[in-house]
Parts: sequence; structure tokens; C-alpha cells
Amino acid sequence: WNYQKQLLYLQAQHGAWSEVQKDLFSEEFLLPRPILKAFLSPEPVTLLIDELDKSDEEFESFLLEALADYQVSIPEYGTVRARAVPMVVITSNRVRELSDALRRRCLYLYLDFPGREEELAILRLKLPHLPPSLASGIVNFVQGLRGRGLKKPPGIAETLEWAQVLQALKVEDLNEEVIGSTLPVLIKKKEDLALVQSRPGWYA
Repeated sequence: WNYQKQLLYLQAQHGAWSEVQKDLFSEEFLLPRPILKAFLSPEPVTLLIDELDKSDEEFESFLLEALADYQVSIPEYGTVRARAVPMVVITSNRVRELSDALRRRCLYLYLDFPGREEELAILRLKLPHLPPSLASGIVNFVQGLRGRGLKKPPGIAETLEWAQVLQALKVEDLNEEVIGSTLPVLIKKKEDLALVQSRPGWYA
């Protein structure tokens, strides 16, 4: 609810509470968040619920009604049904397990790390001015890291961050010194960093 707007309305009214209350909890005072916005849209939209595993279980329970019946129940107001059924995309990094009830309402798709050519294409798309030889070296190194049994292998976001740092430093070629000084941008766990640097030729 838009509490500030409700307070302003209350201050401007002098009627009986029973009459004021009817208006106070009307659509005019709703403050739509992304889910409600998607349901109120007259045209089908795409609703992204990103990293659901980082939310609390109460929010996950709230989604059961939204995903099963495409509606949300709002206290004091009632049930809002979707005017057009949205395409809902939910992502999870598996920080915690999602409930079976929620999984039953979803089609599951596991996205693995991209292959070399796909990751290189992403890098070129996001950083078009990166020298081709450097872009290729970045992707080759990151792809190699993912096969070393790290607890948290670097994802696409880390690849892009590392590439941006190297670009800002005006690095043209990767070598042991450059990689060693910038590796914490790519690897976020102390034990992973130690594991990588403990192997001979770790920078190759």
C-alpha cells in the first residue's frame, strides 16, 4: 500500500470511518511491485524473479498462488487475477533448495557454463574494444579454471569483471605477473585461490 498517499487522503477527509475505509483500500492506493505490475498489464509480459533461493521461504510460499492460479491475494483489498498470463522466469543459484510445491509449478532447465566459443562471443559483445588475442586468452584461462575442482568456479560475471579490469589496466597479453595480481577479481574464495596457485604452471 502507498501509505503516504493514504495518510494524505485521511487528512483531507472528514467523513465516517466506514466510508473512508472503502476508498482507502482501493486500487488507487495500491503500490504495484513487479509481480502485481505483471498481473495488471493488459498485454502478456515477461516477469523475471531472479535468484529466488536468496529470498525467504514466506516469499516462496506467496509465489505458489501466483504461479498456480495467476493471481495474488492482497489483505484489505481482495484477489487480483492476471489480466494476461505472463511468462514467468525464475532463476536460482542453489544457495538453498526450493520447495517441492514450487518445483511442481515450474519447468526445470539447468544452464551449465558456456562453451569456449559462446563465452568468447559474450565477451566480444559486452567489450567490443577488447583486443582479440586478449579476449581469447581470458576465455582460455577461465575455461581452464573451471576444470580444477574449485568450490566456486568463476561465472560469466567474473569473466566480464576480469576483462574490464585488464582493459582498464591496458593489458595486451596475459602473463604470470598480470594474472597473479588480478586473480582475486576472478576467484572469490581464499581456498580456491590457494588451490590454483599451488599447482605448477598455474597461470598457463
